[in-house]
Amino acid sequence: MMKGWKGAALVAALLSSAMALPLAHSAHAAAKAAAPAKAKARTALHQFTGVVTSVDKNSLTVEKKGKTPRTIQFVKHSEMTATGEIEKQTRVTVFYRDEDGHPTAHRVVVRTPVAR
Repeated sequence: MMKGWKGAALVAALLSSAMALPLAHSAHAAAKAAAPAKAKARTALHQFTGVVTSVDKNSLTVEKKGKTPRTIQFVKHSEMTATGEIEKQTRVTVFYRDEDGHPTAHRVVVRTPVAR
């Protein structure tokens, strides 16, 4: 009787390992397909909203206040577009990418103050 039980266990083990191979392959294929998505995420545009503290020909510095204040200095992209005049103390949203370790501004939206 033990031989029958051992034989059934052996068959079950062989079947489960044979089924695991295609699953492992499909998991590998899914991970490989996700790699371009990660590369795309690195090149996706990010946004940062705050007040301009400094602006010159090649860079733009924007400061965000609040619970977690943060200041970012952006390099202006050669084809950067803006929806208005970028001046000190202007509230803006900067759409940027990380290029060569530097945040590079591609588009700047100037926010107009709301009349009260």
